[in-house]
Amino acid sequence: MHTHSIEPWQHPHVFLGTKHDRHERRTWFVVALTAAMMVAEITGGTLFGSMAVVADGWHMSTHAGALTIAALAYRFARRHARDPRFSFGTGKVGELAAFCSAVILAMIAVAIGYEAVTRLFAPVAIDFAQATWLAVVGLGVNLASAWLLFDKDHHHAHHAPADDHHDDHDHHDHAHEHGHEHAHGHHQHHAHDSNIRAAYVHVLADAMTSVLAIVGLLAGRFYGWVFMDPLMALIGVGVILSWSFGLIRMSGTVLLDMVPDRHLAGHIRKRLEIDGDRVSDLHLWRLGPGHSGLIAAVVSDRPQAPSAYKQRLDGIAGLSHVTVEVHACEDHARKAA
Repeated sequence: MHTHSIEPWQHPHVFLGTKHDRHERRTWFVVALTAAMMVAEITGGTLFGSMAVVADGWHMSTHAGALTIAALAYRFARRHARDPRFSFGTGKVGELAAFCSAVILAMIAVAIGYEAVTRLFAPVAIDFAQATWLAVVGLGVNLASAWLLFDKDHHHAHHAPADDHHDDHDHHDHAHEHGHEHAHGHHQHHAHDSNIRAAYVHVLADAMTSVLAIVGLLAGRFYGWVFMDPLMALIGVGVILSWSFGLIRMSGTVLLDMVPDRHLAGHIRKRLEIDGDRVSDLHLWRLGPGHSGLIAAVVSDRPQAPSAYKQRLDGIAGLSHVTVEVHACEDHARKAA
């Protein structure tokens, strides 16, 4: 009995971002930097009897924890990228980490807000000079961390463009029986990485609270406006909560397999609906940074091979896993008979 080799028809499901390794290395470096600052503050504050320094050290530990989650997510996604237990790879592990980081960030903001409100109604003595220098050092560490984690994709649109874009990556086309085809390309569109963005927002939030703290401390030191310190903290809380909710919404939509770009979905439908062909079912979702999955069912009076419909989508950036199913229109067949 002759057995056919199926190896040419098999394909990997690795949907990691193009900058995955770079982001992983930089995140671990920022974890080390943040942890060193945390240890220095807790140790120094204890030795010199400054509760403000100790408190800021423990505050820094929460950010170190969130950043560690981000780094471990990169490592897990890389090590299990080809694990068959993950049907569509590990590209969305970063989204899960980003969601967790955003929740942690919101909890930090609430804790800061509670402390700020308490101090508004019950002011405590502040060593303005020492606290200001602490805030300046913290700001320096956070700016360095933000520089390491900065990625230009933070400032791109979060949706794939609908225009055609050809690249030089290989396509692997596989025609199957029953009118199905899977196409695996490696096009890249705006590959925003929620995990690195969440880590970036954490250090940016810390940097912003340091700036606001410096403003409040200087106002208290030179003008006697003690209320400015907790007031600046409350302003920071509002901004941080806004950022964290944005991250929760962004990562949550990916985890729930929502359509990443309705404009792109409409463009795909338009590409497929040629010569009377109609799309009866279309599913578009995100697989990982720069990668989208597509399942489409086409109803046609004159059905063609699945490869013909797949070719209509050729060149659309970001479609990395495409399945096309073709059905003959029964009404047309009956009329023709």
